[in-house]
Amino acid sequence: MFELHGPLPARAAVEDLLHRSTWFYNPHKERCAVRFSGREAVPAEAAEQIVLVVERGGERRAAAERWWLHETGQPVQVREAVAWRLRFEKSEDAPARAAELALLSGRRHGLLCNPNAQDHAVAGAARVPLPWIAREPHGRGSGEHREGSS
Repeated sequence: MFELHGPLPARAAVEDLLHRSTWFYNPHKERCAVRFSGREAVPAEAAEQIVLVVERGGERRAAAERWWLHETGQPVQVREAVAWRLRFEKSEDAPARAAELALLSGRRHGLLCNPNAQDHAVAGAARVPLPWIAREPHGRGSGEHREGSS
């Protein structure tokens, strides 16, 4: 997941730039969906839980920022994180299971976020905010998610 902050061109131009660059995604194994506002749908099923994992202090992507400046003449800030889409059986408490799987707390507990070096947040697919990566702290691996205006 990437978030771009700064003077952005129209959606079609942003999509074209993202598809032309290898700094954002690999089209041979990844997909690219663009959201311009928190009101736009997330490319996930409504019942899915999304776990965002951010490398503490390493979310900025300077090379992508330089590429964007070279291509457009406009400076932007690029932030990157990993977004995991989790799907559970209907009988399970999806938010609780996602929170349990997100934070590594021992050899047999947790999976996606190492609390020694990463932070995470969990949201239902229908409630993924924008921006999300740049929001005020995710809490040292706590899984906290602070709501705010998108």
